[in-house]
Amino acid sequence: MPYRFVGYAIVSADGMLAAADGVMPPTLKFPGDQRFFEAGLDASDLIVHGRNSQESQPRSPQRRRLILTHAVIKPTRDPTNSQATLWNPAHAPFEEAGAVAGMRDGTVAPIGGTNIFDMFLDRYDTFWLSQAPHVQLPGGVPVFHGVPTRSPQQTLTAHGMHAGARRLLDPAADVGVVEWTRG
Repeated sequence: MPYRFVGYAIVSADGMLAAADGVMPPTLKFPGDQRFFEAGLDASDLIVHGRNSQESQPRSPQRRRLILTHAVIKPTRDPTNSQATLWNPAHAPFEEAGAVAGMRDGTVAPIGGTNIFDMFLDRYDTFWLSQAPHVQLPGGVPVFHGVPTRSPQQTLTAHGMHAGARRLLDPAADVGVVEWTRG
């Protein structure tokens, strides 16, 4: 397989990646997790996200990305960002969009939102799930459809993923990350 899919998400205790307004609140941002996330993106060849999900690290503008949108039919280079390709997955497969973005293999990092995380559930080689156990976002935006009825961990398990050991990223807030792998 020419692509390696590595997902990254931080969620609240109830499995939400954003508040009800669709925005990640400051209460879900932790320095240790932000450093881990940025290092992961630095090691990735292509970032995949929706119009509301993005990353704002110093090197973000240099990263090649696919932005999901209903505004295009075929994958199209973004006229406002030379590093971005606009992609409507209802009309073109990932491989076609990747080719337009100039990538036929390498590490792909889906970073959200919910539809994007769901889209790759059966393709992830690794999914890094960070969790803030003392943050609740009732009515928020879930990391996967079906959350909170079932947890993010139950969703990953149902899709053939297995949890590794928890690694503490921010001791003061008890924020940790678990590497979920396939097989």
